[in-house]
Amino acid sequence: MASATVRETDLYPPIKTYLEQQGYEVKGEVGAADIVASRGDDEPLIVELKLGFSLTLFHQAITRQSVSDAVYIAVPHSGSRQFQKSLKNNIALCRRLGLGLISVRLKDGFVTPHLDPAPYKPRQVKPRKSRLLREFARRVGDPNQGGASRRRALVTAYRQDALKCLKYLAEHGATKAALLARGTEVEHARRIMSDDHYGWFERIATGIYQMTPKGKEALADYAEELEKLSFPTGEQELPAAQQNDQTP
Repeated sequence: MASATVRETDLYPPIKTYLEQQGYEVKGEVGAADIVASRGDDEPLIVELKLGFSLTLFHQAITRQSVSDAVYIAVPHSGSRQFQKSLKNNIALCRRLGLGLISVRLKDGFVTPHLDPAPYKPRQVKPRKSRLLREFARRVGDPNQGGASRRRALVTAYRQDALKCLKYLAEHGATKAALLARGTEVEHARRIMSDDHYGWFERIATGIYQMTPKGKEALADYAEELEKLSFPTGEQELPAAQQNDQTP
């Protein structure tokens, strides 16, 4: 069936047939509902029809929940990659809203029930919660504006730790990782500089790191953020010979 000729009413016959096969009596356009189905003492089943997922469709379905707990949304099925991705996301949304979801393959009227209505019971993932709270606690200040594009390099606690290492090297020159870790209180300073995700550090001897040209650029790029990052009070200036000691 050409997409230009598809109407919401094209969804009705296959859904009506499908529900009748489940033992329901089905009628269209009852009150404000597109489809109402009744079966014995069961909760009235309501289906809202649309030619695609939309905010309007979800608003209508949520409104119908004031009448019945058994509310479905129904859309035409498509084999496109975009539809499959959208379907997955909208199944998750329906689950949270307590809605059911049906798709209809219009070329042959095949009906697929993807989800039945049920109360949503959120399942918290404790490791994710712990990571979120840990990041919140470790981050210094509030360096990012809420809603900022993720394409921009956001200042995370990890990046702040890397900036502390960078600032220390800028002030003290090439330094042993162990000494730098003590001077900055960045516990994983050695790993940060060794992994070098930002291209700011280079190892010049076993356990000794210095700043790269890209690191010097970062000093200017993150000048405002670097001003907010301080070293522990009571830190003592290291003797030059100790800073540049080439032994591990």
